[in-house]
Amino acid sequence: MDLVALADFNLVARHGGFGKAARATGRPKATLSRRVGELESSLGLRLFERGARDLKLTEEGRALFERTARLLSELDDTASAIASGGHTPKGKLRISAPALFSQSAMGKIAAGFSLKYPEVRLEVTTEDRPVDMIEEGYDLVIRVNPDPDINLVGRAFLRDRLVVVASPNLSRPTGALAAPGVARGAGERQTWHVRTSAGRSTIKIEPVLILSTLMMVRDAVRAGVGAARLPISLVTHDLADGTLVHWGDLDEPEVALWALYPSRRLLSARVSAFLDFLKQVFPNGTPDELAAYIGR
Repeated sequence: MDLVALADFNLVARHGGFGKAARATGRPKATLSRRVGELESSLGLRLFERGARDLKLTEEGRALFERTARLLSELDDTASAIASGGHTPKGKLRISAPALFSQSAMGKIAAGFSLKYPEVRLEVTTEDRPVDMIEEGYDLVIRVNPDPDINLVGRAFLRDRLVVVASPNLSRPTGALAAPGVARGAGERQTWHVRTSAGRSTIKIEPVLILSTLMMVRDAVRAGVGAARLPISLVTHDLADGTLVHWGDLDEPEVALWALYPSRRLLSARVSAFLDFLKQVFPNGTPDELAAYIGR
């Protein structure tokens, strides 16, 4: 099998079309089309259904893509490792990270990593949805409390916890009374179970604002609109300054950020270097370290 044609087929499959693959890689569209056609002829199979406006993998094409994408990636990683003596990270590193971590810390992390490893071309995509690392071409994903997956391995590099905070001007409700609340999304629960030094209790809220990101929620709470559930790392400085007050810790499991990569893929020098860099940035993985790194 022609490995060059196979690699071009994987490019087109990953990007969802000849034009998209050509624009993303700088390869001529005609060359990609010709090589994929040659691969189809050599295999005696149709790998794509070519519509007027879109391009879809056939059943055989999807099976070939799923089985060869990982192998080609490992071949590329192996060649890069050999060429660099196995020590110098270089090449492209694609990472998917959740929105809050990206907004608060990932830009600074990416800059520091790029300065330390200038031969690595780092690409970070922000998204909270589950991603297929192999099909979408990611080397590493960062996720919050991920579900177990036998195809992925990794490590928890940061831990956080959720707290209820509010402006000092807002009194904590008692009994059946409800406090105005700032919710993230329409599905926010209206009764929060919290732990304090006095024990466990509940806080009822009446949402007055529904926002889509935790950064927006924090800004609204700072403005005194209502109480909210937020990671302690986002409000550590506010609590220390007294601009927000602590109503309790959420009676829920801790929040853990994991860096994950495919279990069957050779761990490249690029991925290994990024994991080590995260450990250097957050040596103990505590909320205080994240809060200090984010700053005010």
